[in-house]
Amino acid sequence: MPARRGPPARRPRRASSRGGRAEAAWRDFAASFARAGMVPPAEPGLAAVEAAEGAAVLLLAPGQALTFTGKCRLRCLFGAVRLLGFAVAPHQPALPVFSPASHCALTLEALPADRPPAADHRQLRAAARAALRAHSVRRQARVKAMARFSPECAVVLLEHLDTPVTRFLLSHPLLSRLFEPQRKNEPSFTPEDAVLASVGIVKRCPDQGLQVSESMALALDELLQACCAEDEGVPVVLVCGPKNTGKSTFNRYLINLLLNRLPSVEYMECDIGQTEFTPPGCVSLSNVTEPVLGPPFTHLQTPRKMVYFGQTSCEQDTERYLDVVKHVFSSYKKEVPLVINTMGWVKGEGLLLLIDIIRLLSPSHIVQMDVYDWKAMAPLTPEYVHLTPGLYTKGRQQAKHNQMGTCGAESWKPFEGEGDTSDPEYKLLYVHPEFPRAGVAGEARVHSGILRDMSILGYLGQLQSPDIGAVLPLHTLVPYQVPFSAVALRVIHTDVAPTNIMYAVNASWVGLCRIPDEIRCQSNGPVLLTQTPLCDCLGFGVVRGVEMEKKLYHILTPVPPENLRLVNCLLLGNIAIPNCVLVGQQGIEGEIPYVTSDYNYSILGSGKLRKKHFKKKEYAFNCDYT
Repeated sequence: MPARRGPPARRPRRASSRGGRAEAAWRDFAASFARAGMVPPAEPGLAAVEAAEGAAVLLLAPGQALTFTGKCRLRCLFGAVRLLGFAVAPHQPALPVFSPASHCALTLEALPADRPPAADHRQLRAAARAALRAHSVRRQARVKAMARFSPECAVVLLEHLDTPVTRFLLSHPLLSRLFEPQRKNEPSFTPEDAVLASVGIVKRCPDQGLQVSESMALALDELLQACCAEDEGVPVVLVCGPKNTGKSTFNRYLINLLLNRLPSVEYMECDIGQTEFTPPGCVSLSNVTEPVLGPPFTHLQTPRKMVYFGQTSCEQDTERYLDVVKHVFSSYKKEVPLVINTMGWVKGEGLLLLIDIIRLLSPSHIVQMDVYDWKAMAPLTPEYVHLTPGLYTKGRQQAKHNQMGTCGAESWKPFEGEGDTSDPEYKLLYVHPEFPRAGVAGEARVHSGILRDMSILGYLGQLQSPDIGAVLPLHTLVPYQVPFSAVALRVIHTDVAPTNIMYAVNASWVGLCRIPDEIRCQSNGPVLLTQTPLCDCLGFGVVRGVEMEKKLYHILTPVPPENLRLVNCLLLGNIAIPNCVLVGQQGIEGEIPYVTSDYNYSILGSGKLRKKHFKKKEYAFNCDYT
């Protein structure tokens, strides 16, 4: 995609974070939690010492845990700790950790350590003291920490964390308290809590963290053994279940457990409504090498293979969805274990579509998550899948008695070496979530639309400078200029008249894709595709403007220039830019660009901005972007 940059924009002066004013701000931030009464009492034995400005040393006794909301950079200095299944040891680099109020709180727990012989006690103290000194912990803090030290405990360094993505999200007023708890019943506040708050985290009650049920623990243990065994091939684990049963959390925990033993794990996203490593509306295959210690907007990455489906539901186009799934799965090389996430649509045609996916992908293990009464879906035993017809595939009995011709997706054949698609063989593992209101529709902590908006905002946050400073509004950034003739254009989800196509594209979220065909421009207007191509997506962008006189698209995107040169197609789907980006443009006087109430909603494709809010009353910020 030929593109060129316009003149550089002025950058605001960098905000200073040094000196007495910054230290006073940190202390005021910590004190604010005390005034609000949002912190529970510290557990016996919890020791937190201020190591430096925005840093703290935490000592955890064996078996002790800290459940928290906030964000920080974590480094283990002595012993070992575990966070969402990932074991952190002193030899590992510092890890960014994100525990927003919109998600289940993370829990940091000390791993048990063998009591050392009495002869080694002095050496272990010396090693712990040397680790504190090596990381510039103040002498007074070292003395306080070592006074509470025992050879069995874990010593952790927590540092304030500020990233371009989180700065961009928090710059929107309705998300400014994203990393703060919204309501607490316990009024007490200890000196240890003040130290943790100065880093950017707040202690929560243990029941606010992840509750690992017995069935979940057994399933994780069996999957870990299967994935680490060398003589049974490479497992393919498919995770399914209705909405609000903890599939995403289970996947993160499983990935982190595997990364304790393996250098990488493959992850295939089939849930286009709630994606893990990409913005919404995508089916993707990612290679995961780092632990997943936060919600999706904190760890977006470029997948190995990605197709932009363009919608958050496939109900209106299930056949194209299955084509996309097959296309992405074809890139899996079967060298490392694969975790497959599926949609929460498991009723009616959704269940039949899930059966088609099972036959298509031939997993070795299926993790079925549901409440004990199985109201949402029947147990997906191999026998049940053998006999039940899918949406496009036939069950065993139907295949024997019905020899009529097939059409559409029914004519698919399995991948080489997979055998009969109607006869899958896999190990079924049941997981029953035990958190409150599990499996109840509409009872999720946060509206799914808000989670999708956070993911898009996280992607757009990559446009921010890595330097600590003022957040740059998107309308101040310099876009790429792309000629009409360089890219083809297609609206995925609806029919748009050619005369209105530029109205649809302007101020829209688009997939930056690559099609194998050469772009041929036969007129002065844009190149329009008549069908949606099945093609790779290299990233996303915002069409900031359309210049009809010079026939240029102005596109804002974090995709690097070397990848942009491969882009020759723009796909416009039913994924919208978050409303807060449009209505919260800073420095705009008068009428806000792209925002109006004077419009004809009878035109096909137009509509009002929707309200999106947190479901539970205890969440004070409601992300109402309209």
